[in-house]
Amino acid sequence: MRTRQGNIKKRDENMNFLEERIVKDGIVKEGNVLKVDSFLNHQMDIDLFNRMGAEFKKRFAGKNINKIVTIEASGIGIACVAAMHFNVPVVFAKKAKSINIDGDMYIAEVESFTHKCKNQVIVSKKFLSENDHVLIIDDFLANGCALQGLISIINQAGGTVEGIGIAIEKGFQNGGNIIRNLGYQLESLAIVDSMDAATGTVKFREQ
Repeated sequence: MRTRQGNIKKRDENMNFLEERIVKDGIVKEGNVLKVDSFLNHQMDIDLFNRMGAEFKKRFAGKNINKIVTIEASGIGIACVAAMHFNVPVVFAKKAKSINIDGDMYIAEVESFTHKCKNQVIVSKKFLSENDHVLIIDDFLANGCALQGLISIINQAGGTVEGIGIAIEKGFQNGGNIIRNLGYQLESLAIVDSMDAATGTVKFREQ
């Protein structure tokens, strides 16, 4: 498997726009942590999101998608901008029951790699049904637990998962393999095969 290597001082002409941005503004920390909070999941670069949405639209061309589903909180911004390219609504799974959610709900348990905890995520049954053809979008894919939770919720509703779009996949963890082995079309805009906190180096998988 070929990889591309980049760091803050080097640019590979074969990198795509998201990989370039990760190299430019991402920070590698100990514990295989990639901080992208200056442009992806705290401060958000909407122009970048727009390019990501256009790329997802291209990769899922021909799919009958009528709804995008994500999970709070970091996936919401990307999903909303992407939805403009598909002209569909966005539903996001909530991590805590709110008094604003009434009626029956779909529920799944997910484990967070980032926060090292388990959460129940919920979606009102009013917003997902057997008529929905869903594109799942999220910012990161690590162990795949969040995606499996969203897939479970869509399956509970009788809907169809048409595909899964991810901004950054940690290719050295098993989440991507798990989801692909389930038979879903998984499209990750950047797949990180390895990171070195000492040098700030990130190696991307060729796609």
